[in-house]
Amino acid sequence: MQQVDVIVIGAGAAGMMCAAEAGKRGRSVVVIEHARAPGEKIRISGGGRCNFTNLNAGPANYISENPRFCISALRRFTQHDFITLVDRHGIAWHEKTLGQLFCDGSSQQIIDLLVKEMTRRGAELRLATPVSGIDRDADGFTVALPGGAVRCSSVVVASGGLSIPKMGATGLAYDIARQFGIGIVPTRPALVPLTFDHAMLERLKPLAGVAVDAASVRCGKTRFDEALLFTHRGLSGPAILQISSYWKPGEEVAVSLLPGTDVFGELRAARAANGRQAPHTALAALLPKRLAQAITDREGIAGNIADLSDKRLRQIEGAINDWRIVPAGTEGYRTAEVTAGGIDTNGLDSRTMQARTVPGLFFIGEAVDVTGWLGGFNFQWAWSSGWSAGQAA
Repeated sequence: MQQVDVIVIGAGAAGMMCAAEAGKRGRSVVVIEHARAPGEKIRISGGGRCNFTNLNAGPANYISENPRFCISALRRFTQHDFITLVDRHGIAWHEKTLGQLFCDGSSQQIIDLLVKEMTRRGAELRLATPVSGIDRDADGFTVALPGGAVRCSSVVVASGGLSIPKMGATGLAYDIARQFGIGIVPTRPALVPLTFDHAMLERLKPLAGVAVDAASVRCGKTRFDEALLFTHRGLSGPAILQISSYWKPGEEVAVSLLPGTDVFGELRAARAANGRQAPHTALAALLPKRLAQAITDREGIAGNIADLSDKRLRQIEGAINDWRIVPAGTEGYRTAEVTAGGIDTNGLDSRTMQARTVPGLFFIGEAVDVTGWLGGFNFQWAWSSGWSAGQAA
């Protein structure tokens, strides 16, 4: 039976980062991946260019039952540390909006970086290799694999969450946690489009494909100001994906399609300048034409703008900047970028990611109850948590 120091389950962002770091310490490492290629979620991220971190990454950009849990890892391995690694590999990158960093080339460059970092430290990568079981005794762990069991002193679980099952996502991390008596915070899809009920979909069907560049979306006390997109199922776009991580079924979402714009003042000016134009024509100077038409239709407003009282103009303003909706749900794990919830951080050491009650067992990355905002934050959690476990496994 093969004997190694560390087995890492999952060759994603966190797992490969951990393997490289453990290898630097002279640990013998085997990385197990059930897919046929490493880093599949890296490959499709950022439109194929990988939004690999965010210049503004910090604890405030993460959701967890224990908001302080992520602080140690994020401080010990920062976005600037990962940028240094990217630069060392000669990968050109650029900043988009809101501190988001992308490869100039392909996301494959980040995968290649991680594989090189692992293999140059002696880590062995086994692809298309499912884990069929884990046993623990006084001397360590035995991991059952198709080619025969492997013994190790440390197991690092980096198998991700439930999001995007067509790419092979499974609940393996949660199964392992349950096996060893480690708590799990209920999971839910996050960074995911919101859906409408049938009646609202029928009314908004003509808007599928219409985008608003700078909407403001609020749920409770949380607000995001980014782009919004109408779809054939409901709403998507960065602002919606962001708020979806905070939204719970039955809760109301408030949408402002023109935040910071005095819609009432603009409409009064349009009424004074050309009272014979239709209200939706005046609105089309502020919003996409189809959206302007849909808003006036929904509010039952027709005729000329000259015929509308100030009260009716205020009504239009409210429909634009205080649109209240209760989504029917989300598109689910099928399109969710990440999984919220997961391994309860109360059962983990925040410096090492090691299970408090099971020495030698570690959980990192998306499997853990730490969920980042859209824009490179989840990759930074993968790098930081993987690095932290790599120092101890």
